[in-house]
Amino acid sequence: MKANLTACCLVLFCISCIFSQETATTKFEKRIYTTKAIADLDSPVIDGRLDDAAWDLVEWTSDYVEFQPDNGTPPTEQTKMKILYDNKNLYVAYKCYQQDPSTIEKRMGRRDDFPGDWVEINIDSYNDDRTAFSFTISVSGVKGDEFISNNGSFDSSWNPIWYTDTQIDDEGWTAEIRIPFSQLRFGNEEEQVWGLQSTRRYFNNEERSLWQPLPPNPPGWVSEFGELRGLIGLKPQNQLEIQPYTVAQLDTYESQLGNPFRDGSDFNLTGGLDAKIGITNDLTVDLTVNPDFGQVDADPGAIALDGFEIFFQERRPFFVENKNVFDFGVGGGADNVFFSRRIGRTPQGFTSANSSLGEYEDIPNFTTILGAAKFSGKTKNGWAIGLLESITNKEFGEIRLDDRQDVLDGLPELGEPREELVEPFTNYLVARAQKDFNDRNSYIGAIFTSTNRKIEENVSFLRKNAYTGGVDFKHNWKDRKYYFEGNMIFSNVNGSEEAIALTQTSLTHLFQRTDADHVEFDPNRTSLTGTGGRFEIGKGGGGVWRYNVGVNYRSPELELNDIGFLRQADFYRQYFNIRRLWVRPTSWFREASIGFNQYTQFDFEGNYNRIQYEINGFINWKNNWVTEFGGAHKPRIFSNVVLRGGPRWRWSEENFYYIFIGTDGRKKLSLTLGYVDSQMKQDNFSLNRYVVRMRYQPLNSLSMSLNFEYEENPNKTQYVTETDFAGTPRYILGEIDNQTMSTTLRVNYNINPNLTIQYYGQPFIFKAKYNDFNYVNNSIAEDLNERVTLYDDDQISFDSGVYSVDENRDGNVDYAFGNPDFAFVQFRSNLVLRWEYIPGSEIFLVWSQGITGLGDVNNSFGDLIDNQLLKQQPENTFLIKATYRFVL
Repeated sequence: MKANLTACCLVLFCISCIFSQETATTKFEKRIYTTKAIADLDSPVIDGRLDDAAWDLVEWTSDYVEFQPDNGTPPTEQTKMKILYDNKNLYVAYKCYQQDPSTIEKRMGRRDDFPGDWVEINIDSYNDDRTAFSFTISVSGVKGDEFISNNGSFDSSWNPIWYTDTQIDDEGWTAEIRIPFSQLRFGNEEEQVWGLQSTRRYFNNEERSLWQPLPPNPPGWVSEFGELRGLIGLKPQNQLEIQPYTVAQLDTYESQLGNPFRDGSDFNLTGGLDAKIGITNDLTVDLTVNPDFGQVDADPGAIALDGFEIFFQERRPFFVENKNVFDFGVGGGADNVFFSRRIGRTPQGFTSANSSLGEYEDIPNFTTILGAAKFSGKTKNGWAIGLLESITNKEFGEIRLDDRQDVLDGLPELGEPREELVEPFTNYLVARAQKDFNDRNSYIGAIFTSTNRKIEENVSFLRKNAYTGGVDFKHNWKDRKYYFEGNMIFSNVNGSEEAIALTQTSLTHLFQRTDADHVEFDPNRTSLTGTGGRFEIGKGGGGVWRYNVGVNYRSPELELNDIGFLRQADFYRQYFNIRRLWVRPTSWFREASIGFNQYTQFDFEGNYNRIQYEINGFINWKNNWVTEFGGAHKPRIFSNVVLRGGPRWRWSEENFYYIFIGTDGRKKLSLTLGYVDSQMKQDNFSLNRYVVRMRYQPLNSLSMSLNFEYEENPNKTQYVTETDFAGTPRYILGEIDNQTMSTTLRVNYNINPNLTIQYYGQPFIFKAKYNDFNYVNNSIAEDLNERVTLYDDDQISFDSGVYSVDENRDGNVDYAFGNPDFAFVQFRSNLVLRWEYIPGSEIFLVWSQGITGLGDVNNSFGDLIDNQLLKQQPENTFLIKATYRFVL
């Protein structure tokens, strides 16, 4: 590993010496706009006409410069901007010239869709060069609003209250905006200086022009803003917003004979309250009582044959909004110290219901969140602060007897109705802080989380408490072109011997591995303590080259999954990335890039487990078509988890490539075709994935998208189970014929910018059929034929869903295992009418459908769709939700 790190550092040094001589990036002068207060005149009426007398108080600012594709040149069409303010609001006016107004693209979409022609203002009211508030208005009146963090990360979950309107005239189109100061965050200085940027999208040429000119691929976004001056005597607005809600929900489904919990329908009426309180103009408290965490899009269908937990994105509004404040990634993938979907998760326990005693069970789908609060903001001296507290209630599984008396009379023994605990009372805490310094070129931060459960009988297998902590930092230099960043984390979990034993033997840790000397399963342990971290240095901005080198690691005992997300512990990983950018348009393309990536991985015992080399590229052609391509070579692939507690496993050498081609996304009909191909030597494993994505917008108010994926993924050594043969572990594998098909359809219809109808539907089918069963012989042999041994026909037989193995051919069954074949079929859909009848207050009408079941693996996809989707009665949910936001 040291040799790899040294080599990569040497390569990086040489490249730095060469690339440091590249052509200097154009440096644009920082622009300043000076606004004025509205004193004796009426404030503008937001109608998009710009005919109010107040607008005459300030001059237009113009001279926008093209940012993309032809950086630094005059734009095709020019834009003008004015800014005013009064005691409560900031006002912005835009004049967007267009020689032929008939070519203005008036497409509509959902909030934050950014359709057609639009104009945008970004305001760094903290003036910290890292965070900003973004407001976008399309010519059709569709709003977009985002919170910008980390000098360029846009978060569209932020939904402030603001007002806007647009008009089309003979010279182009105009926009007028009113932003209440209560929706921004700023200090209490007598004279404010804010960062300012404005962007216009000219749809016809897919062109972006900026008020504050920037070079291509700047080293940051917010840090490069111009300045807004003239803000004098602003009074911080003490924000107080209260939003009660009520939900009426009817669920219908196919009744189940005898099951008292499945009588065909359920009705529920509930309510709750959300509140936002401005403690100061910098710091805000968000509260929720009995929150409604419904979502328009269901989680996509997915099956994980490797046994690992599948990561799904957070969609619940309370946790999505300002999630960047609490983000603490630990390097690569989804691993994070805080994963908010742990709060309110599906109960982890189970009941003792016994169907042979006439018992049925009913376990809640989610844990009840009694309340949650967030305290977040950023102070004028550079402190970013976040504190989240949440309490979830006990959840019980209810057990009742079959409601058919004739069935009960026929049973020799009856159970008893009862409730059993399936999730304990739990308290979650997350504290996060970061401090800017060095003229905002550097920061250092920390995070602490705790999960405390009140463990009772029936849930003693859960950890009693879990604590994680960490520090992170980043330092930029040379106008933020170069950076050094990293983080370090620790974890400590405590619980009963049962709980910690389950942690040690989970797929994340696998301390019971038979060939590992650096870890050992100890059934008497009641705690585990681990560490992890990441360090990276590189060039992130300026010029046409990007590169970095880094390392990240997870110690064997690191455990984050109580309130975070951790896929696998016990590794060191070194990586190196370099990318060349072409940012000046040519006669062939608008922009392009090509990159090279390399990484190696070791475990904490020092086993050299993996190395991979990859190249990838991107081209945006002159006609605005897009091509993405890449390929990788994996000469060495070892895994500690394939045999799930068994010895280290070797995969055969692998190569893969992919290519995606997309047409011009501005057209009413656009199409993307993709193909992924991966092959291992000796046909150990292969993957063929076909992707079709289509978007069609026949009307400005109507858009549709269809994403189709089909995948074939055969594998000669898919893990099946572990058993015992004459005192020796037997790891049984099989050749799997694995096929997956999914289709996602979305339809959006805008009656007006505030009244929309949305449809989402996704069928998902997964088939897994096994044959040619084998067992592990030498798990790290290079030759597949030495790695596993196939069962002969006289050693294995199948009857009544069970495979019986007579390995030594003595006429007796040595061991047996169940038939692993299965087909999983799922359909989910949502039809939602959303009406924002006043800003911040909404009414939702929702119809959801769902079908989930198992099919016959021998059926074709067409038969599975016919039998398991079209002929099954779906579960339906009809829901009405109303909210009203009080702003005090």
